[in-house]
Parts: sequence; structure tokens; C-alpha cells
Amino acid sequence: MGEPLHIFLSDVHLGINDDSKGRREALFLDFLRNLPEETAGLYLLGDIFDFWVEYRDVVPRSSIRVLGELAALSDRGVKIYYFSGNHDYWLTDYLRDEIGMEVIKEPLIVREIAGRRVCMGHGDGLGCRNPFVRLLFKAIRNRWLIRILKFFHPWLIFRWAINWSSSSRNQSNTSKYLFKGKDSDLYKYLCKYGEGKAIDCYILGHVHTEMEMEVDSGGTLYLLGDWAEGASSLNLSGTYIGFGACPNISK
Repeated sequence: MGEPLHIFLSDVHLGINDDSKGRREALFLDFLRNLPEETAGLYLLGDIFDFWVEYRDVVPRSSIRVLGELAALSDRGVKIYYFSGNHDYWLTDYLRDEIGMEVIKEPLIVREIAGRRVCMGHGDGLGCRNPFVRLLFKAIRNRWLIRILKFFHPWLIFRWAINWSSSSRNQSNTSKYLFKGKDSDLYKYLCKYGEGKAIDCYILGHVHTEMEMEVDSGGTLYLLGDWAEGASSLNLSGTYIGFGACPNISK
């Protein structure tokens, strides 16, 4: 075996309404089944599901094959970290207890991985100045609002969430995910956040744009792509960091 490998990905959006043939799920399953033996950490940086919400006795019925593959990876010793995104924030203890994942709800965390100080998270809402988006960011994460909504029958919440996801996607266009580089609110936020923290790299999703660029306050920013066209991942080891599918996986 080679040196330990750490793999980052986001925005698979399993269950999305434009994937009626299950192409994304099949692609993601193939990806998980072919992860190298050297894989030590799998970092799922949000929006793996297009919608996910848990009740005490109810969880979504979809993607059971994906959950099975993740459980198998956990059983073989791969550490799996699940970062809540804006589409799958409402998870509680199911993935932790049944699969062994570490669930992380902080917008950003900094950890040392393969000798680097890595700042990572989903990336939604960071530095955003749009008042509607900021309000939505707070509402999704408001624990009292979440408790109130869970008083409603799961069928109602699931139907609402599916319709909301579909309508928001239909109303958007490709400019929604156009990353403006140094002019973006996200980049400006990270520059300020990283001051004095000696961060080597930032790894974020949400923008649906695979990109690498230097941050003025230090470190390199890696933005993960989505899975609309193919597998998108970032691989980090002691001597290597970069985009690309794992061995035996074609993009």
C-alpha cells in the first residue's frame, strides 16, 4: 500500500429531479466501490443528497445502495466525514450511528490532514451580502424552526422540499454558479478568515465549479465541481494534492 489518501467531494445531489434514470447514483456507487485501498479519509462536503431530513423514527428511503457502500467503507477502516450542506443540513444521528460517519455542521473547520492545515466546509453563505440568501442560510440552520417543521408529517415535508428544490433550480441559470474569483464574496471572506491562521489550503463545494487559485492571505483555494457531467473529486496525500478521479474511474 502507498501513503494514506484523503478524498474530498461535494454536490452529488442524489435524488435530484432531473436524474430519473439514476445516473448520478450509479456513477457515485462506481466511484465508492473503486476507491483505492490507500484511502484513509473520505470527506463529503455537503449536498451529497439533493434533500435529506431525519425524524426520530423516519429517514429518507432513497439511496440505500449508497448508504450500504458507505457503511462498507467505514467497516474497512475508512474515516468518513459528512459536512452538512444547504440541501442536506437536517440530518441528526442516523449517519453517525448506523454508518459511523462524523457529522460536521460548522460552516468551516480547520484540521491537519497529511501534513497540511486544511480549512474545509460546504461553502454556502460565506461572506454573502444578498439579504435573501443570508436569511435563508440562517433559517435552514435555526434549531427552533427545524423543531417546528418536524411537527408536520414527514410526507408533507418531503413533498415540500422536493418541490422547493425543483422550483429553485428551474428559476436559476448557469450564472448562479459563476465564480467571480477575487471579486467574489466567498474569496474576500476567506482572505479575511485566513489572516494569521497559517492555512495551507481551503477545500469547498457549493459553487459547482472545479477550480484552483491562490488566496492572498496565504494558502490555495480548491473549489469542488458537481456531479452533473461526471465524477469530481480532490485527492490529497502527503506528497500530492489535485483534482482527478481515483484510479479506475474515468471522469
